[in-house]
Amino acid sequence: MNPVAIRLLNQQLIAPQFSTPTEVVSYMGAMQAQEYRMMRWAVAMRTRKPSFKAFKKAFDEGLIIRLHLMRGTWQLVSAEDYWSMIDLFAPKAIAVTKGWMSSNRITIPDEELMRVRDILVRTAAGKRSVTKDDFVLALAEKGLKMGDHRLSYHIRMAEMAGILCSGDLLPLKATYALTSDKIKSSAKMDRDEALAYFTHKYFQSRQPATLKDFVWWSGLNISDCRKGIALLGNGIHMEKWKGREFYLTEECRIRGFRKGKFLLIPPYDEYLISYKSRDIVLPPEHRHRAHNNSGIFQPIIAYDGKICGNWSPFKEDFQASFFEENFEPVDVSEAWQSYSSYRNK
Repeated sequence: MNPVAIRLLNQQLIAPQFSTPTEVVSYMGAMQAQEYRMMRWAVAMRTRKPSFKAFKKAFDEGLIIRLHLMRGTWQLVSAEDYWSMIDLFAPKAIAVTKGWMSSNRITIPDEELMRVRDILVRTAAGKRSVTKDDFVLALAEKGLKMGDHRLSYHIRMAEMAGILCSGDLLPLKATYALTSDKIKSSAKMDRDEALAYFTHKYFQSRQPATLKDFVWWSGLNISDCRKGIALLGNGIHMEKWKGREFYLTEECRIRGFRKGKFLLIPPYDEYLISYKSRDIVLPPEHRHRAHNNSGIFQPIIAYDGKICGNWSPFKEDFQASFFEENFEPVDVSEAWQSYSSYRNK
């Protein structure tokens, strides 16, 4: 088994199978969206013809939704999966978020939560998009003033309750909309059905991956994750590689890998953040070049799937530094041209 090549293929980073951003997000189940500008490239680079305009259209039409969900962090999910994901992942994510609030010595009484939520709903009602500044103004009009951190928790809890989600895509600033205005209601799955559904989505798009990887990514309890794997039955199997147990699905892609390819990977990309252990593609001695212990991820360069350097996404001219092999920025010119072309489409 070549886990690096298999991951590249199944993460759609090599020979992508999809034409639209919506297809990519649906296939991946959920995608980390911490960096507002670079989440767009994370999706686009997994399409056959990366296009910023295509991502914006899908986002503005509500086919792709951004919200706090799994692990209490920013995620992109498809509208078709939204309600099932809220039911499955939000309870644990809310508990995690309350733990963060407690560690930051923030307590939000139920009375305050409901009062603020009502103001948030009234502010967003009937509008395509509102910003956090709009919420601040609306709260001030009701005599409520609070720090940015506290308000962020109010918004986050409203997102995980299925009340607020993303509005239109702006260049730099996140927007919000009422979920009821943006996303159609859909038939709900029972818990086991949803657990099996999203377990399959995780492993089909991240394989080969371990149980610990799935626990990390989903934020669910290990018992739930074991049950999700069991529910897939013969649709998933385990293979050992260097003493580790990896799971692969029956439709695992193993053909199409091309050597000699560079990838310009955005910060917080699923290529790293999907896994608890990242040493398969990232040499441990260079881990600090990709992310720190506080969960801050950097833009990275991969060569044949192995992380070898860093790049600067927001510069007009290509800038890179390498910590593996003897590469030069000119070697990555094809990848940079693809990224530059995406920004202009």
